[in-house]
Amino acid sequence: MATVARAIALAGAFHHCSHITIRSPRRLYHSCRAIYNPKVQIKEEGQPQTLDYRVFLVDHSGKKVSPWHDIPLHLGDGVFNFVVEIPKDTSAKMEVATDELYTPIKQDTKKGKLRYYPYNINWNYGLLPQTWEDPSFSNPEVEGALGDNDPVDVVEIGERQRRIGQILKVKPLAALAMIDEGEIDWKIVAISLDDPTASLVNDVDDVEKHFPGTLVAIRDWFIDYKIPDGKPANWFALGNKVANKDYALKIINETNESWAKLMKRSIPAGDLSLL
Repeated sequence: MATVARAIALAGAFHHCSHITIRSPRRLYHSCRAIYNPKVQIKEEGQPQTLDYRVFLVDHSGKKVSPWHDIPLHLGDGVFNFVVEIPKDTSAKMEVATDELYTPIKQDTKKGKLRYYPYNINWNYGLLPQTWEDPSFSNPEVEGALGDNDPVDVVEIGERQRRIGQILKVKPLAALAMIDEGEIDWKIVAISLDDPTASLVNDVDDVEKHFPGTLVAIRDWFIDYKIPDGKPANWFALGNKVANKDYALKIINETNESWAKLMKRSIPAGDLSLL
């Protein structure tokens, strides 16, 4: 694991942005028992900013469904579903409860207290359904780091603030390989198709052109946010570079395959809820 000093030094290097580029092969995405036309509604239980607060998704009949397992990942033509956990310009650390039935979204806790980021996150943040970062897989491309046992994270850079539990159609643009306490925690940079600038951005270079400084800001934010809590700074693998769209699609495909193995019980689930 990098030291705080090393990670902070890396943050400075990010101001000169460099990219990793790969070409994308044809891919097959896995989906189990997914709602292929997800007409779901958001159902809140409890009061926000309390330990009991949960955000569920329910189908047309009122049945609870999992935002992690039941919402399809791939919609075709490079478009994916994205579930919002943390709306833009908020600080409550919301996340899918991967160990609870139907995996609702809740506010994270530490020692029985609700967790907040030290400052607002500047983008909509959430997960790609039907993905999983396998904690038993040592990835040689990111210095052998193991997966963090969670779905893949998305940073959606559009201009609008979204709602907890909202499902957006997004297109991936780039990937960042964040190392958090020795584990790989992929960040897929994406934009919602209904954003006014969506047609202008299709890959990492377009992000630099139409959202100048955004990739640097994302990396700096994720490097620094744990420091006020006395934890080491995070850092980034892949030679501190931002990977392009095709690399992001590769990561999505690989973590979707890991999720499929998890759902088939080919990999032990541990405390994870598969319902």
